[in-house]
Amino acid sequence: MALDSKTPTGPIADKWDRRKFENKLVNPANRRKFQVIVVGTGLAGASAAASLGELGYPVKVFGIHDSPRRAHSIAAQGGINAAKNYRNDGDSVYRLFYDTIKGGDYRAREANVYRLAQASVSIIDQCVAQGVPFAREYGGLLDNRSFGGAQVSRTFYARGQTGQQLLLGAYQSMMRQVDAGTVTLYQRREMLDLVVVNGQARGIICRNLLTGELESHEADAVLLCTGGYGTVFYLSTNAVNSNVTAAWRAHKRGAYFANPCFTQIHPTCIPVSGDHQSKLTLMSESLRNDGRVWVPKTQGDKRPPAQIPDAERDYYLERRYPAFGNLVPRDVASRAAKAVCDEGRGAGDSGLSVYLDFADAIKRSGIDTIKARYGNLFDMYTRITDENPYQVPMRIYPAVHYAMGGLWVDYNLQSTIPGLFVLGEANFSDHGANRLGASALMQGLADGYFVAPYTVANYLGGTPLPPVKASHDAFGAAKAEAQQRIDKVLQVRGKRTVREFHRAIGAICWDHVGMARTEAGLSDAITQIRKLREEFWQDVTVPGDANNLNPGLDYAGRVADYMEFAEVLALDALERRESCGGHFREEFQTPDGEALRKDDEYSYVAAWEFKGVGARPELHKEALVFEEVHPTQRSYK
Repeated sequence: MALDSKTPTGPIADKWDRRKFENKLVNPANRRKFQVIVVGTGLAGASAAASLGELGYPVKVFGIHDSPRRAHSIAAQGGINAAKNYRNDGDSVYRLFYDTIKGGDYRAREANVYRLAQASVSIIDQCVAQGVPFAREYGGLLDNRSFGGAQVSRTFYARGQTGQQLLLGAYQSMMRQVDAGTVTLYQRREMLDLVVVNGQARGIICRNLLTGELESHEADAVLLCTGGYGTVFYLSTNAVNSNVTAAWRAHKRGAYFANPCFTQIHPTCIPVSGDHQSKLTLMSESLRNDGRVWVPKTQGDKRPPAQIPDAERDYYLERRYPAFGNLVPRDVASRAAKAVCDEGRGAGDSGLSVYLDFADAIKRSGIDTIKARYGNLFDMYTRITDENPYQVPMRIYPAVHYAMGGLWVDYNLQSTIPGLFVLGEANFSDHGANRLGASALMQGLADGYFVAPYTVANYLGGTPLPPVKASHDAFGAAKAEAQQRIDKVLQVRGKRTVREFHRAIGAICWDHVGMARTEAGLSDAITQIRKLREEFWQDVTVPGDANNLNPGLDYAGRVADYMEFAEVLALDALERRESCGGHFREEFQTPDGEALRKDDEYSYVAAWEFKGVGARPELHKEALVFEEVHPTQRSYK
């Protein structure tokens, strides 16, 4: 199957306006005839459900938690980008577009990125109208900050956690439609399969996580808004219920999986403190506005940081990147931290951390100002580490945070399965090989509020959709397959827990498909993954049964999917013989240790077609054509 991005022609600034005009429309009286399913209640899912419900479409929305407010978006701390140029410091839609393309190391589709930058301006207005309490300056104007990869202030934030406030705004809009009767909410449901009829997505099979019942739900269009797959690494900043299952099951039904090797490592995480953790704690990138990153100049220097004079400190980001300093993009900052730790100059007993120091900022601005900016983050750090960052530097280390890979979508956010739309982090993204900080929330809301309502309508208004009921044979077959997978994992009755296997697959991925990758390491990872997958189906133990509440069973299904997905993750990294963004192959680096792209060979989206478990997937390529931005070696110096 040839990949068609369906990107409009003409000047980049006009593409989205032209597409909106060309799209087919659905008469308001006819919208109630179409059933739409939305899977996921985070920013992408809640905003899409709210928008489509407001338009008059009957919408069923499915969430894995007991409340939509528990979606992982609620935990996003940092902010959301928008090109409003409140600071008059030179920002514009085009600059946000350029920074995003550059930050993603020229591995994103130009038209999608430009549309994202355009929509960003409307997102802020939409959220303010919802009552989202963005921070404001003393004069009442919205406040914003700089984030990594940009030299302008375009990141809007709210007190506490910005993702929480934005999700509450989207959630209230969705619940308004629940009250109006256009949206029906299904809580504690997990999608286990996509139902495809005559090549079209026509519904889902989901499991009621409280009763164990498998349910069939038909639809005319399905929107997957289920987030990323970072928890394949076991330790990540993602909530423990974040998983790949919905996307992976859709992949097995024919949706191509694009760029799975593009995973992002976040530089400002609290380091691992033992083998007891199930997730890592993220701290907002906004800390890098004032905190200075450093390590001792001398290997093995374990003196307390207060005893290390300034002349014996290496402010390595400021040294290597004088123009951007501590605000270099996340991939660059993360690799630089790994490099100094590999040299034996890391902080702490483990040597796997660097200092984030606020002493200069406190002297310059006063402790009250720093408390006003970062007090919630400082308090969280103190509670977790029992160290006071007002008195001693924080210790940070990179951790898996975001997936730029995901299901392939065209310009309309439609996958290779007609009628299956993929929004937010679940799609292969508008970010490329690395995501700029504060752009995830921007993409989720742009997709849900401002893109999907147009493109879903175009599909529904222009596609023959014969009536399909849940009694159709395709639903019965899909439900039977889902039941077989459940029965299979329950019948193993081995000796090793699901968590043991999850830790093991996570360690393989982190060691070999983490911040640095090699051909030998990736080949070894694939061998180890296959062996571990065999062991899983021979020795996993899952207590209980399928006919009631059984979180262990749910967890086992997700880890089983990771056992399959991890192989494609490693294969994609092995196939891409270059370095770009979050994908760093040690064999391909510049003399000063930066990522070395091979634009003549790898300027494409790698979209993988499922061919069976253990069989090599088929690689399809979508060429990336750059008309506005000329790819060059990234420089933040």
